Parts: sequence; structure tokens; C-alpha cells
Amino acid sequence: MALTVLSASAVSAEDVAPVKASPSKNLIVLIGDGMGPAQVSAARNYLMYNKGIDHLTLDSIYVGQATTYADRGEDGGTIVSGVVTDSASAGTAFATGNKTYNAAISISNEDIAVPFASVIEAAELSGKATGLVTTARITHATPAVYASHVRSRDNEVAIASQYLESGVDVLLGGGSSYFLSKDEKGKRSDKSIIADFESKGYDYVTDKAGLNGLSADNGKVLGLFGGSHVSYVPDRTAEVPTLADMTNKALSILSQEENGFAVMIEGGRIDHASHANDFPTTVQEVLDFDAAVKVALDFAKKDGNTSVVITADHETGGLSLSRDNIYELNLDLWDQQNNSSEYIAGKLKEAITIEEVKTIVHANTWIKDLTDEEAAYILAGDGSSYAQEGGYNAVISKRLLIGWSGHGHSAVDVGVWAYGPIADMVKGQIDNTRIATASAEIIGVDLADTTAKLQAKYLYPKFKITRDGQVLYPAKALAETLGAKVAWIESDRTASIAHNGNTIAVNLDSKQVTVNGAASNLASDVDNGKLYLPLEAFNTLTGQKMTWDALSERIVK
Repeated sequence: MALTVLSASAVSAEDVAPVKASPSKNLIVLIGDGMGPAQVSAARNYLMYNKGIDHLTLDSIYVGQATTYADRGEDGGTIVSGVVTDSASAGTAFATGNKTYNAAISISNEDIAVPFASVIEAAELSGKATGLVTTARITHATPAVYASHVRSRDNEVAIASQYLESGVDVLLGGGSSYFLSKDEKGKRSDKSIIADFESKGYDYVTDKAGLNGLSADNGKVLGLFGGSHVSYVPDRTAEVPTLADMTNKALSILSQEENGFAVMIEGGRIDHASHANDFPTTVQEVLDFDAAVKVALDFAKKDGNTSVVITADHETGGLSLSRDNIYELNLDLWDQQNNSSEYIAGKLKEAITIEEVKTIVHANTWIKDLTDEEAAYILAGDGSSYAQEGGYNAVISKRLLIGWSGHGHSAVDVGVWAYGPIADMVKGQIDNTRIATASAEIIGVDLADTTAKLQAKYLYPKFKITRDGQVLYPAKALAETLGAKVAWIESDRTASIAHNGNTIAVNLDSKQVTVNGAASNLASDVDNGKLYLPLEAFNTLTGQKMTWDALSERIVK
């Protein structure tokens, strides 16, 4: 498949930056998505009171906390403050060292956005081995910010395609259904790009046996363990690897590179369980993440040349470990749910009677005395998009004596844990952008240089598509980005753009476009007082041969 996507790895040999002398050869970044202070405390309390273990692996390397706020910007057509971040903007901060708006994947917060390079891309450019590991879809926001660039995190097919050109050596997670191509107009096709990964030397595996069968010298691996996210801990079969399994294999492969490696490892489903307010599953997902932390920390201690940094992008759900003025927690019930709420959500949705709800709840939990009132509440749903599943989790949470403020994110600070030379660089109260800059410094890679190389190739504009399928761009913003001068004369109802002796003029009423005084067939549109023009106009103006990458929704210079 012919792709127009390029990446930081698609540079000539002379562009490759040497690794600077640095305190650590290797970097391991671990992200507990949605893992706020209450989620961490809950997992520790569970171990203390149910397993007789008084600590998490995380606890021994705690160094401080990080802020999580994003930029004010547009998210899904709505302007949001950014005080409460999403995973895309938070991820952009701790991957690249830059703030942006919610939903943005490693690009700036502008009408004509530019890409920001991540520490993984900088490491790849410097000759290190690189990897991304997650229990979410590998195309989900947190892994995506490390090796792709799009205006919207929802463009997951583009993210998968950019991975193909990224040079990242090990990709492990879920999301096989997103490894599809799109045609030149950006429409999804039935063709999988997995074959393209294989043709580039990637070994493709789909289950735990396949993962275990890989040797340390396999080099390049694409492991997709589900069409969407990797199954929750309580729902996994023996065929599904744990996050610790994936971490162990990734480290064994990446550590073969003599120049060192950089890898991001995400416990992605802590966030999802917390969004659903599924408390028992949240606890299990934190423990699954902590097991991966142990693998990483054991490796770093044995290796002696590895820095480890751990944080979260945000807290999810507004979890409180108490409720209703009752000074108690029913800790003995925290592991008495058989499967996640997601596992039974379909059954709950199909239930018609109170008795059907009671049967479903009885089969999945310790609850044998579900009241008619509780069953009726579940049947009606909690009023959110989680509906019956949300109602079920509200009932379970009340019985466990824990609470949630809602199904979204919150703005609380998150923990930071670190081991090795990086620990002194991220201790105390920091901003989440410091995770990125410290990560780059500790392994001697250059974020600014890698960013400059990306920005020399790509622009990520807002755009609109006409009824006949033509793509138009905000003229003033794009022209000024390209160094042109723009004049808007309201009295004459004209706009003109000048660059290096060329002038494009537009009659704002008739929408007629002239080039250097001559009539043209260039399209134009005025929408809410903003002029839009096609890319051909800017190529004519500047003499460049820029092209539009419809899949990744970006201009290639």
C-alpha cells in the first residue's frame, strides 16, 4: 500500500543525531492512565487487608507529584478550559514537553498546528531501539502521542498508519480493528496494514503463546491482542498476556540494542474501569500495572544503566474511598465480583424485568439480597451513557462504601515515581511537561532538533470540505504561517494575500479569485467571516509543491 505518511524516522542518514553522553543509556516510562491518588491507595489497601502485603512496588520509589492541566481549546466542537485534561493533551505534555488542547495528538494548539516530537521519536532518530506497550488499543491516545501526530485522537487508523513509518520497533497492545488503510479521499477500506508491517520485518503475534514464542533477537514486533482494548484483568483468558508479560518481552527485545532503548508502557484500562465506575476492576487493573512496574524496576536494578519514571495522565472518576458519612470500607468484598461490569453490560442492557437483573447480579457478585429498589435502579440506568452498566456499578460501589463524582476525569495532581538518575530530576511538585524534558535529558536525545525536522515537513491545519469534496483551508492563518502578508479590506469586500511578488485576491461576495490580477478557477468560501482557499492557491502563491495527506489530515511540505 502506498502511503503518504512520513515520520521522524523518515530522514536521510546525515540527519540522524548521535546520542549525547548521558546519565542513562535506557529509559522506561510507565503511565497508569486514570491512576489518581485514590486509585493507588485503593490497590494498596486491598493488598494490605486482603493479601497481607503492606505495599505496592510503586511505593518504594515515590518522589512527588505532577500537575495535569492542558491548554484551553476546542474538543469535539466545544471550547473547554483545559483545567481538566484528557489523555491526548496530557500525553502530549509528558511525551513532548508541550501543552496543547484536549484531543490533540502531539501537535500545537493553533488553527495551523505544527507537530511536536516525543522522546520516543528523538530516541529513534538517535539510533536507540524504541517501543510502545499498552493494555488499551495501541492506537489510543497515550501510546499515540509518542509516535504519531493528528489533530484528533479519534483518527486511529491514521495513527496506526503513522506507526508503520515511525520506526518504533516493538508495538504491543490491542486495537487490531484499527489497522486498516484509507483511500486517497480518507475513506476507510477493507485492506489491513498488518501485512505492510510484516513486509517491513515485523513479527506479528496475537496471543500469549505467540508473544512467549518470540526470542530476544526478533527485533521488530507487532502484537495486537484484541480487536479493541486488551481484556480487563478479571475477563482475561489464558490466551491474553498481562501487562507484565508484555513488559518483560518488550524489555528483552529492546535491550539487545547496544545504543540503548526508550519504551513507554501504559496500564490503559485503569482509566476505562474508572470511567465506568467499576471499582473492583479498577483495583485489579492498578495491580496489573504495579506488576509491570516490578518487571521494569527489576530490569533497571539488574541493568544498572536504566532510568525509570512513572506517572499518570490524570485521575478518572473522582474516586473517594468512603461515602455516606460511614467511617468504614467493606474491604473483604473488593474482590467478590467475578467479571468486570463491561463483561455483563450486554446482559444488563437486554434485561426487561427486575428478576432478570437480580439473576445477572447474583451470578456475577456476592450479592444474594439485591433489593427491588436496587434492581429497578439498575434496570433504569444511571442517566449517563453507561446506562444499566452505570446503574450496576453505582449499586456495587455503595455496597463497597466507595464513591465517584462522575464518569469523567478530574483535575487533581497525580503521583510521580522514579528510579535511577532521572529520580532527582522529577522529585517534588512538578508540571507534567517535566517528565518529557527530563526523559530526553537523561538519555541524551534532542527534542528540539527532532521537532524542527518534523515541523520542516508537516502542517496540521483546520480545514473544511466542500460539497464536491474539495478541501479548503483558513486562508489568513495558513498564509501567515507560510510567510505571506494578508490584507482584509471590508469596505471593498476584498481580501488579498501577497508573497514574493505574487498576489491572490478574493472578492468576498462573489468569491471570485484572481492570481496576479488574472481571473482563475480557484475555489473559495467565506464561513463565519473566515476566508477559505484550496492548497493549490498557496502553492501558486509560494511556488511550493505541498500536498494534502487525507489520511493523517496534514499538509506535507
